[in-house]
Amino acid sequence: MARVISVESERFPIAGAFTISRGSKTEAEVITVTIRENGHAGRGECVPYKRYGETMDGVQAAIEAMRGRIADGIDRAALIHAMPAGAARNAIDCALWDLEAKLSGAPVAHAIRAVPLRALETAYTLSLGEPEAMAAQARANAARPLLKVKIGGDNDKARIRAVTEAAPDSRIILDANEGWTEHSIVENLAFAAEQGIALIEQPLPAGRDEILREIAHPVPICADESVHEAKNLDALVGLYDAVNIKLDKTGGLTEALVLRDRARELGFDIMVGCMVGTSLAMAPAVLLAQDADFVDLDGPLLLARDRTPGLVYQGSLVSPPDRTLWG
Repeated sequence: MARVISVESERFPIAGAFTISRGSKTEAEVITVTIRENGHAGRGECVPYKRYGETMDGVQAAIEAMRGRIADGIDRAALIHAMPAGAARNAIDCALWDLEAKLSGAPVAHAIRAVPLRALETAYTLSLGEPEAMAAQARANAARPLLKVKIGGDNDKARIRAVTEAAPDSRIILDANEGWTEHSIVENLAFAAEQGIALIEQPLPAGRDEILREIAHPVPICADESVHEAKNLDALVGLYDAVNIKLDKTGGLTEALVLRDRARELGFDIMVGCMVGTSLAMAPAVLLAQDADFVDLDGPLLLARDRTPGLVYQGSLVSPPDRTLWG
């Protein structure tokens, strides 16, 4: 029986607004792929990202263009060669993983040797704002052990100080979203080190980060926009100390596993991160992140409404997905 694919655009309201250096949004726009075969259905979710030239319509069209290949039974290995990395491939790849698990009865966690599964401590993201507003966010979440703080402007020192003073017991990741410059980075790194920051994510624009090879790293620096697939990694040796793996960048769990293993071989620490999406998007990433150094899978915590069933969060602990959700 041929496989049948359906594609749906969905919107989930964000609790308040989510703001980074490139702008704000009030809802998560996601695309959900469902692939059916022999009475079973596998699902995958992706989040198109404008930073990489993606739109909802464009990603949906790319998925629709694969309808015939999917009906003919394309597997995940062939999918990597048939589509570029990105959100569209991610949704299909994750749907295929889920379908395979349901058809075989064997959980994805077993297939990727991620057992025994455990609950993970995830970062919780604070949106970019004025120092006083960011301090208020930090105070409201000061009991969380790990905070990820969006920065990337002229007033970042004040923002950093406001957050560290408001949440003195939390470890803090700074995410500049490419918002620093070669003129500000040395001073900002030194200040971050003084404030006890644990990690700094993508301080400089991708492709304009060569200075990182020549300056001290008093705080470890993590690549995000600079890394998508395993083939990107060799060029990052000496520039970055860690890499942020997101399924919407790698184009699915299949390539993400390759990227993770190669990053370990090259000595990088691993962060597993996400776009702002629902529990369906986070579920495969929770399996990928079982041995990660940093976990940033708080997407559902930022939403006013998640899917049902969804992942279970207890404070900052996220439990592995129930197989009725994914995998």
